[in-house]
Amino acid sequence: MSASPTPPPTPSATEAAPDSEWLRLDRQICFSLNAASRAFNGVYRVILKDLGLTYPQYLVLLVLWEHGDLPVKKLGERLRLDSGTLSPLVKRLEAAGLVTRERSAHDERSVQVRLTGQGAALRERALEVPRRIAAATGFELAEIGELRERLDRLTDALDAAALAEAPGPR
Repeated sequence: MSASPTPPPTPSATEAAPDSEWLRLDRQICFSLNAASRAFNGVYRVILKDLGLTYPQYLVLLVLWEHGDLPVKKLGERLRLDSGTLSPLVKRLEAAGLVTRERSAHDERSVQVRLTGQGAALRERALEVPRRIAAATGFELAEIGELRERLDRLTDALDAAALAEAPGPR
């Protein structure tokens, strides 16, 4: 018996599609990510309504529950938000009684964000949120973890590419 010939390698997605196909909307990873993000936001909107939070407010609280008091600058770094976006969020959380803002005694430019007792207590009610989100995806927990890791790698690669493409001295 002779060995069957080795099949030719499968062309990569890049090689398989003609250039004109790459301008189709359904080929854009950015569109797929944006559509998934919007779908997530819709599910979060419904789930977080019971907690009286918006999705961005929930993210701020997640960071504070995990790390404790933080300066606004560090909070913004963790959330990848600029102060123009973050400040109104924190102000609304303060108006709701969930956080306080306090200027640093050492550096008046720095504002510390701190959970109130009410903000800390909300963590218990929020414990159901990740379970409900996981259920909404229809994915197994391992799949969710793998997807998150791949998205983290994608984010790192895109950050590096943006830095490399940025004009000016490095």
